[in-house]
Amino acid sequence: MASLLTIAEVAERTGLTAHTLRYYERAGLIAPVARAPGGQRRYAASDMEWIGFLLRLRETQMPIGQMQAFARLRSEGNTTAPERRELLEHHLAQVLATITAMQQAAQALQAKIAHYRDLEASLRHTPSSPRQGSTHVPRNQSPLSPGPRQAARNRRPRR
Repeated sequence: MASLLTIAEVAERTGLTAHTLRYYERAGLIAPVARAPGGQRRYAASDMEWIGFLLRLRETQMPIGQMQAFARLRSEGNTTAPERRELLEHHLAQVLATITAMQQAAQALQAKIAHYRDLEASLRHTPSSPRQGSTHVPRNQSPLSPGPRQAARNRRPRR
């Protein structure tokens, strides 16, 4: 007989909390787990495999509602294989679109980083040049206080 795991052992192996494991069972993501005579949950190897797959779905940002739909279809048996495949294909398309968007964002970040490296290098080679974009603030004026023109406008009565 294969060894069964306690909820604490499953939590340690999966990184999920015992609370999350109980929630997954209540939400229908995990079929009711076998119980020891004292009522404690006992997880089999097949439970662990399924939890591992749920974690993969979660890592790909599959919404819990879709995970529940997949779990419900799985519980209905092999006749739902086409529906499960379609659900996973749809989700995979979303994952791949997200990956593409993230790759484009990473390229934009890399270009901006290269721009700042070039800018830093040019600033190192230009002696005593003021920083571009910096503004001069008179000593008697806070950078947050209004300038003289704005202060005069603020004193005018409004009609």
